[in-house]
Amino acid sequence: MKSFQPLLALVYLAAAVTASPASFRVEHAAERQFQLAQSQGNFAGWGLDEMRLVQLAPGAEPVWMSEKEKIEAKAAGLKFMDITDAMDLGALNAMKVQPSGELSACVSRSIGRPRAGFPKPGASKDVKRVIEKLSSEGPQANLEEFTSFRTRYYRSQTGQESQRWLTQKILEITKTFAPKGLRNLISVTEFPHSWGQNSIIVRINGSAPTNEGVVIIGAHQDSANLSPFLPAPGADDDGSGTVTILEAYRALIASDFRPVEHVEFHWYAAEEYGLLGSQAVAKDYEAKHVNVIAMNQFDMTAWVKSGTREEVGIMIEFVDPDVTAFNKQLIDAYLDIPYVETTCGWACSDHASWNKAGYRSSFSFESAFENINENVHSINDRIDISPEFSFSHMLEFSKLAVAFSIELGGWKENE
Repeated sequence: MKSFQPLLALVYLAAAVTASPASFRVEHAAERQFQLAQSQGNFAGWGLDEMRLVQLAPGAEPVWMSEKEKIEAKAAGLKFMDITDAMDLGALNAMKVQPSGELSACVSRSIGRPRAGFPKPGASKDVKRVIEKLSSEGPQANLEEFTSFRTRYYRSQTGQESQRWLTQKILEITKTFAPKGLRNLISVTEFPHSWGQNSIIVRINGSAPTNEGVVIIGAHQDSANLSPFLPAPGADDDGSGTVTILEAYRALIASDFRPVEHVEFHWYAAEEYGLLGSQAVAKDYEAKHVNVIAMNQFDMTAWVKSGTREEVGIMIEFVDPDVTAFNKQLIDAYLDIPYVETTCGWACSDHASWNKAGYRSSFSFESAFENINENVHSINDRIDISPEFSFSHMLEFSKLAVAFSIELGGWKENE
């Protein structure tokens, strides 16, 4: 295994050559604040000297770096997976691939659909009646409170507090909106992690046999800035995705949604510093041979850059092409805005963990990647920073999450 320090030095050299004087001053001010806070013991218990094994590209040899070096790598714009606790992710499913390259019958069943693709959308009556229940009021109120935590950095105290707040909000919504009979089919579980901020898994049990198939809707709950010392409200990244899928869940249970397949909503911890939460969950599902039909990640759903067309960005690399094609069909059928194909590189969100594990995943984003909200990973990632932050745009993504859940999960009417 290689040391990361020489590579990081080259990255900083390149950044220094291309950076503006203003951004250079901001980065160095952040580093000074980081060092001051560390010297005063403000990061006690955060494990910044802990060594982690990190992969910087698909197939690349992993390198060892400290948690602090991971933070510096993130600030330098590097994308990576922290594989320390999931070095064998995908190994079990890879063993089920035949010499011809075709998936075995077991794996074909585990992903829930033939490799040829997914059926065309055909549940418009059910999808549209749930969409009618969607509202921007809940997402706005929830996001205002969610972004009030100083940071949701996964090793911080407020990162743990924000996760507990989110768990309680999910429980409150379930109790308020799910009919009593449906409540018996719903479980809200914290998936524990050693760093304290847990991932959250909400499952609506389907009528199919226990391990028949699972449809997953995902977002990440943590936030980031140049350093954990700085405030990180994370309104768009990924507070927007968090409340987007929460609103989809609310509308579904308010409609007494009884899926045939099991439908799960995931809120992952520690996405920002190596996709840690989603890797842990995907590894657990792989070990238990959970039959994941498809996974759709919602990371940043709020920004419509001034002067651009409002649209859904559909990632087309490091995703499953069949799920991605199906996602496009859902947008055409149920949304009021079009999609645009785009790319964000490797390990840019939690869909990458499921892809690496051998499951079929997709990624729905706020726009073409070049039109991204430039306030992310800063103190300015706030709701009130610009009219470009749009709750009506977020609502289009809630429609997509509803459609994905119903079209792949099915609906068994309550008898």
